[in-house]
Amino acid sequence: MRNKLLLIYNKLYSHFGPQHWWPGETPFEVAVGAVLTQNTNWGNVEKAIDNLKREGKLNASAIHKITTESLAALIKPAGYFNVKAKRLKHFVSFLMKDYGGSMSRMKGAKLPSIREDLLRVNGIGPETADSIILYALEKPVFVVDAYTKRVLSRHNIKDHDASYDSFQELFDSNLKRDFRLFNEYHALFVRVAKEHCRTKPLCEGCPLEGM
Repeated sequence: MRNKLLLIYNKLYSHFGPQHWWPGETPFEVAVGAVLTQNTNWGNVEKAIDNLKREGKLNASAIHKITTESLAALIKPAGYFNVKAKRLKHFVSFLMKDYGGSMSRMKGAKLPSIREDLLRVNGIGPETADSIILYALEKPVFVVDAYTKRVLSRHNIKDHDASYDSFQELFDSNLKRDFRLFNEYHALFVRVAKEHCRTKPLCEGCPLEGM
């Protein structure tokens, strides 16, 4: 299995090159993006983040102080803005309480405890928690999303309905736990799923065609 996973990675990387994902100027911006990207596309998230930047609200202290209603208005382009405003407030309250509002301080904590704490935050599930851990904190945890499941299940690596944890274990047990590798691999899954492994697949020209 290790060789097969590495073969998939190498084919994707050779075809698409480095993805430079997750876009964000600071770890906090990346974490905010991870919350906002739930159930929407990245273009909408960028608009919401630009609104926060323009108003000087893209920092933990500002989001902690702003009302939920005002925050919702700023992130409206991301959709489900009332729900996401509450989730952002919950995340920032956790960050302020446990880490003094510092992503750097959070990064200094042990991965298992960070993950457990994030999963206790209202509105943060495994995918969002792991996105924050991998992309904002640069710790080696593999993010499992719909794209990951779609690509792996269509290539008979894993049943699509298998649990999140079992998909994650596939990478943890077969690959070196390196945040750079996990970062690039997940980003490449997103790229190939958007261009080829769509809901209605476009297999012609796919770097994984014939595997």
